[in-house]
Amino acid sequence: MFLVNKTYYRPSKTARYLAILDTLAQDSMVSQNELGRRANLSGAMVNQYLKEMVDNELIEYERVNGKSFRYLLTGEGEARRQAMFSNFSSETVQIYTALKKAIAGKLSALTARGMSKLILFGASETCEIVLQALQAAGGFEVMALVDNDPAKAGKFLGGHVISPPVVLGSLRPQAAVITSFGFQDEIYGQLRALYEQHNVEIIRL
Repeated sequence: MFLVNKTYYRPSKTARYLAILDTLAQDSMVSQNELGRRANLSGAMVNQYLKEMVDNELIEYERVNGKSFRYLLTGEGEARRQAMFSNFSSETVQIYTALKKAIAGKLSALTARGMSKLILFGASETCEIVLQALQAAGGFEVMALVDNDPAKAGKFLGGHVISPPVVLGSLRPQAAVITSFGFQDEIYGQLRALYEQHNVEIIRL
């Protein structure tokens, strides 16, 4: 389990506890550097967390040699890890569901205007959610799934083959949906240059 430190998704102390316990459950010989990487913590903070866990009888040390220790979860530590992971999974599903609903709300405006023929630009995790939202809504035709990365061409995502941008010249969709949050401005410029004279609506999520 890796934690990411983002503006709208900052890991709490509880989440960092889970990241450390989960890592130790998988590998009791893991280095403190790796623990820090997974929990997004400095070396000093990892030491502090490990000390707290020992004091709370969640983990125990076992000396391997003169310089190395093995970190073992106690029975209480494993029970705590399982309970925390269950809560973490539940919250993750709720976040995913909320994002899916938000995307479906944006796409519903297309349905209201009878726009059913779409191209999706950006073969990302976001695109997978968009495809699921489109399938749930029904009535949409994905004419092409496009990405600028040559390494993705010919691969499949959500049952659709990923095509290079060159295919767009032969397509006349009613709307083009940008399904990448990372390169929206770049993709918007590409689509606008191609479709500006053809009344194709460009949708940013």
